Amino acid sequence: MTTMTEASVREFKMPDVGEGLTEAEILKWYVQPGDTVTDGQVVCEVETAKAAVELPIPYDGVVRELHFPEGTTVDVGTAIIAVDLAGGAAPAAEAPAAQAEAAQEEPKPEGSGRQPVLVGYGVAQTSTKRRPRKGADVPHQEPSTPAQALQSELNGHGPAPAVTSDRPLAKPPVRKLAKDLGVDLATVTPTGPDGIITREDVHAAVAPSAPAAEPVPQAVPAAPVAAPAPMAAATYDTARETRIPVKGVRKATAAAMVGSAFTAPHVTEFVTVDVTRTMKLVEELKQDKEFAGLRVNPLLLISKALLVAIKRNPEVNASWDEANQEIVQKHYVNLGIAAATPRGLIVPNIKDAHARTLPQLAQALGELVSTARDGKTTPAAMQGGTVTITNVGVFGVDTGTPILNPGESAILAVGAIKLQPWVHKGKVKPRQVTTLALSFDHRLVDGELGSKVLADVAAILEQPKRLITWA
Repeated sequence: MTTMTEASVREFKMPDVGEGLTEAEILKWYVQPGDTVTDGQVVCEVETAKAAVELPIPYDGVVRELHFPEGTTVDVGTAIIAVDLAGGAAPAAEAPAAQAEAAQEEPKPEGSGRQPVLVGYGVAQTSTKRRPRKGADVPHQEPSTPAQALQSELNGHGPAPAVTSDRPLAKPPVRKLAKDLGVDLATVTPTGPDGIITREDVHAAVAPSAPAAEPVPQAVPAAPVAAPAPMAAATYDTARETRIPVKGVRKATAAAMVGSAFTAPHVTEFVTVDVTRTMKLVEELKQDKEFAGLRVNPLLLISKALLVAIKRNPEVNASWDEANQEIVQKHYVNLGIAAATPRGLIVPNIKDAHARTLPQLAQALGELVSTARDGKTTPAAMQGGTVTITNVGVFGVDTGTPILNPGESAILAVGAIKLQPWVHKGKVKPRQVTTLALSFDHRLVDGELGSKVLADVAAILEQPKRLITWA
């Protein structure tokens, strides 16, 4: 993500950290103009829509200029820092001057320099490639203009999709919306990044035909359109209101929740259960030497109970493929744990949680929580989840109706564990009781399956010995 502006000056551009993100906010600069930097040195920390990420510089030199101050949101591919290579070594993967001149005359889809990765630089130019978008014939197309070739180099995925593919680019929910509204995506003008058609584009295509048929572009920026802006500004009372820009994790969470709520048909079921025996087991495990140094709490046994329930009802562990009209059964469980952080709600997951022992699961949960609190959760840790647990009980509430994490089939909400009167062995006694709520995607999970999963979790928490007999 660099470009040569002078003979000895390099511009380092905001990289795509590998999750297809389009922008990032500069949280902190670790260097200032005049500082000497070395290959692999972290120069700044940025916050993407997924997490905070540190960016290393891929060469040696002296910082000439920081193009943006802290707190600025910058698009991927925009130069953020200039480094003078005079007195510092050029990148190891840098091509000779003759090859560089030839590359300027004939742009290539793959950059000659090393591409940035989350943990550093130095990947060989032939060792990695960004996966082309589905339906785009990227490897067999040439960039139509030098500008498009440069942008393709910056993004790492070849020429722009609008040039290389006859199939309109749109996400599955947008395709479904277009189908429901009877809109041909080939006739829709995309406004999203990389030529992607958005929901707004589809709605615009079904607007009254009179404005759409108007060939005169002046009709769009007409004076009446701009009129409401001053009105909105006039109603803002700075003394009584505070406006907070929506960005970073909060922006990504909002988009994901809206997309999930209006894409997957949610169903939520509830059950109240006596967890007194589970709470006693928690206290016993705290004294067990196998758990020395590990954090043992009710969430550990609830997580294990859900994993056992999934093992008994594997059909619940699936996802919906809208594009191919398929249900994808997962033979692994990446268990997501919703975590509230200063930057907003994130859902990192424990990879292959189904294969972990109880002490291993306790260790993974401890690491996940501490990393999230420190704001160091990586984008990779939040990808690939299959089911999620959200522990709203820590806030003192009984339960909730959780919204599915996009791409997942179910989410379990755990309420506060309280001492309540409960009929136990024919007598009313004070028992520790909680309420569980399971939301699931009704396209994948019918009422019977969802009820079985929730009932199994409740049965295990009521009689934790079932962790042995059912596992």
